[in-house]
Amino acid sequence: MPLHGQFQIQMKLLQLLCICIALLTGCSNTDDPGTNTYNPGSSEPGAKFLALGDSYTIGQSVTAEERWPVLLVKSLRNNNVQFRAPDIIATTGWTTRDLIFSVDNAKPDTNYDLVSLMIGVNNQFQGKSIEEYRTEFSSLLTKSIAFAGGEAKHVFVLSIPDWGVTPYGASNRAEIAKEIDAFNLVAKAECDKAKVLFIDITPISRKALDNPTLIAKDNLHFSGKMHQLWVDEIIPLIKSKI
Repeated sequence: MPLHGQFQIQMKLLQLLCICIALLTGCSNTDDPGTNTYNPGSSEPGAKFLALGDSYTIGQSVTAEERWPVLLVKSLRNNNVQFRAPDIIATTGWTTRDLIFSVDNAKPDTNYDLVSLMIGVNNQFQGKSIEEYRTEFSSLLTKSIAFAGGEAKHVFVLSIPDWGVTPYGASNRAEIAKEIDAFNLVAKAECDKAKVLFIDITPISRKALDNPTLIAKDNLHFSGKMHQLWVDEIIPLIKSKI
């Protein structure tokens, strides 16, 4: 094989390795939350919100104040709906199976006033099957409803954002988008069965393709500005359910 061909292959392998490390472990910057903040038992007054997910829920590469669950609570308070700080069970790199394991270990209360679920990007990235995702997502949906006291109307799901619009996804954007859409179709179908609100924020995530300010500093995740756009989409849809 010509030397330039070997070099191109090596560079592609290196790029894939970098993406894998970034998705599974996150970045090392001290501002990056990276892991969950589940610490129940707060005496803070207000309704209770539990956010379940992965790097997008924990807010990889944004400050704690820029995570969308935190921004959501802030927005609800600004709308005279009193919520305490959110409980978050999420870590960068988690698949549906990882989240099931972690939720089962954490054993959250079953009296949350609001529960969110946002999971699946790592299933897509790691090449997990759609059917495996369907089964595990359905299980997480059932658990989420249980954490909301059995009230499906107090649960909402956010679609998987399209990381293909980031610089890390530039070499394979079309395929990433196709796979993300396939996983989101499964999530929506399961939400429809369970009568759970499904909020499609994937089109919003794709705005980052033409707006670099919506990309986080790691060039893989999304910025606090994007997290706020997600919240702006969520608020009108959940206000009547609280």
